[in-house]
Amino acid sequence: MSILKKVALLGSTGSIGRAALQILEKFPQRFSVVALTAGRNAQLLCQQAARCRPRLVAIADESLVPLVQQELKSINIEVIGGSEGLMQVAEYPETTLVINALVGAVGLLPTLKAIKARKDVALANKESFVIAGEIITRAAEEWGVRLLPIDSEMSAIWQCIDNNPARQIRRLILTASGGPFLRWPQEKLRSVTPSDALVHPTWQMGKKITIDSATLMNKGLEVIEAHWFFKVPPSRISVVVHPQSTVHSMIEFIDGSILAQLAVADMRLPIQYALTYPERVEREELRLDFSQRLELSFEPPDQEKFRCLRLSYQAAQIGGSMPAVLNAVNEVAVEAFLCRQISFTQIPEVVEDVMNRHNVTAGATVDEILQADSWARQQAKSIVAKYE
Repeated sequence: MSILKKVALLGSTGSIGRAALQILEKFPQRFSVVALTAGRNAQLLCQQAARCRPRLVAIADESLVPLVQQELKSINIEVIGGSEGLMQVAEYPETTLVINALVGAVGLLPTLKAIKARKDVALANKESFVIAGEIITRAAEEWGVRLLPIDSEMSAIWQCIDNNPARQIRRLILTASGGPFLRWPQEKLRSVTPSDALVHPTWQMGKKITIDSATLMNKGLEVIEAHWFFKVPPSRISVVVHPQSTVHSMIEFIDGSILAQLAVADMRLPIQYALTYPERVEREELRLDFSQRLELSFEPPDQEKFRCLRLSYQAAQIGGSMPAVLNAVNEVAVEAFLCRQISFTQIPEVVEDVMNRHNVTAGATVDEILQADSWARQQAKSIVAKYE
């Protein structure tokens, strides 16, 4: 019988958070939800809390705390708010596993707080790893906790690596669907609308990650994430376009052999593996159907057409505070695109402009990373304002 894992879920109302909660609720003999957090979606947070009965809930928007307290007054649940509330959940004493399903750089400090509280962390928040991967991995080693990848690509690499020694690995190969504009001519990308970009061909995801997939920035962020997760230099991490999203990533060994992880395009599978690790739990509905025709095709990405991928490799190679700048500017630019303040093709323009202005801090501390993040956001907002 497996040991009951007591779980705190950061970002329970987002797409990954909702999928994670489905799994936690499906296996009550394995998991107990002790804490939940949300940003502004008070209604859904209250519905989730009413079902799961956690001990603690936190909502980032402090003005919504009274509303949540009123909705949950008949249940013995403590309600807290603001950024401090998020930190309290991350280090909540009763928790044994923290799921970080937050979106953006806001996930960094809760990740570090959970690690220092000696909690294992199931990480879907790739941005925190992108901007401070060295700090996070070092902290996890120091405090003796496990980092469990939730991203489908990181999960695939994790499963393929297994116990194979690093010296036998030639390269990691991350697969990308290519997004909705894979076959669009480059000149047509200038006319892309948010509604065009939010229609992903194979995955159902939140808005920010869907736009990142359309620009291939998401794959670039994963290159940096994989670099730190698996301690492989960016020069030995390749990206290949695989439109079917069936092969989730691969490893090439020094003898030329390649191991790949195949699965349906459903985030519940990598989430479940991270949560039940080292065990696997049967899910009949998440199986590939080999009784039907299955095609697998691969092609190199066009890094001139999708400049965000090229910029990500540059940031990874430069290192220091540059990945934090890349990530921060991209967050601002994506939001500006969704608000129709800039065009789709201006996203990489804004990113590259700010990267060129940045004086890199090597071996950056957390404070220096956060300073670079703040500086980059201000620069990006100033550039966006000129486009309007």
